[in-house]
Amino acid sequence: MPGVLPDSALRRLIAEGAIAADPAVSDAQVQPASLDLRLGPRAYRIRASFLAGSGQSVARRLADFQMHEMDLTPGAVLEKGCVYLVPLIEHLDLPPDVQGVANAKSSTGRLDLLTRTITDGGTEFDRIAPGYRGPLYAEICPRSFSVLVRPGMRLNQLRLRNGAAQLDDAELAALHRASPLVDGTPVISGGLGFSVDLRLPETDLVGFRAKPHTGLIDLDKIGHYDPAEFWEEVRSSQGRIILDPGAFYILVSREAVTVPPGHAAEMAPYLAMVGEFRVHYAGFFDPGFGHAEAGGAGSRGVLEVRCHEAPFALEHGQVVGRLVYERMTAPPDRLYGAGLASNYQGQGLKLSKHFRS
Repeated sequence: MPGVLPDSALRRLIAEGAIAADPAVSDAQVQPASLDLRLGPRAYRIRASFLAGSGQSVARRLADFQMHEMDLTPGAVLEKGCVYLVPLIEHLDLPPDVQGVANAKSSTGRLDLLTRTITDGGTEFDRIAPGYRGPLYAEICPRSFSVLVRPGMRLNQLRLRNGAAQLDDAELAALHRASPLVDGTPVISGGLGFSVDLRLPETDLVGFRAKPHTGLIDLDKIGHYDPAEFWEEVRSSQGRIILDPGAFYILVSREAVTVPPGHAAEMAPYLAMVGEFRVHYAGFFDPGFGHAEAGGAGSRGVLEVRCHEAPFALEHGQVVGRLVYERMTAPPDRLYGAGLASNYQGQGLKLSKHFRS
């Protein structure tokens, strides 16, 4: 049946060579509905973001944009405000009916580390054409913090599907009746709407704003950094905050979200007409996210928000995004949060795993 491929199908594709790598793909990379992708040993500082374009290879186009080449093996700094291209270790030889979509991992998005996947012949970011055969590349642009990276780090992930997998609004409403997707009345329109929580219980702390001038973050250091060195607390007693143009915020959804085992979800931006801001950096929600079978009782969605040209007043309960649900071809062998190193099951307002609680 059409749908998102689960971990068992990903392992089959790896065994068959449709997903290949040197060093070989490890089982730790296989998530319930996606595959973590690894940085290779070389990076290129480029003067502009680009897509290969139809009939063109990324390697050929790189000559037009490359400024210098970097060896990541001893560790290399990707500087804030610069753009880099890193060939990934994994490459694909997909069946003709299988296509892919890529996205940044949760911790990557929470660091405002814009990471997008490009392919040979690609005309869109983060989209892998059906039957694609060739290499994969990560385009990385640190927006708030400079970061230290090494080969093998996993900043983005790949989800594969065959056929049309997205649930329409009627199917989504039926799924909510069978297995509640949120802890309140669902807002269903082109997906499951979610809103921002600016009235958290027993505190006026509602979010964090990235400081403009900070130190370096080594992405291998977990639970290491003092949040106060990198983030300003955002507080509100009125259920309203003013977003500053160009600033990056970590906020949290009002809804506690659940993804049933037979489904996967992806965060999508809301209509641009609702305000001058973007809520969409790391968008995959795996089967079992917030689900009781995986030790969850609904998990809040962390919102990675960047304001654009004008200051914007964000109100408590304002709808800011939507979750698009897709059916799986089969439930995964392991759910998110069940026997996996899942950092964000049962989360509330939470920074990336690199910061101390």
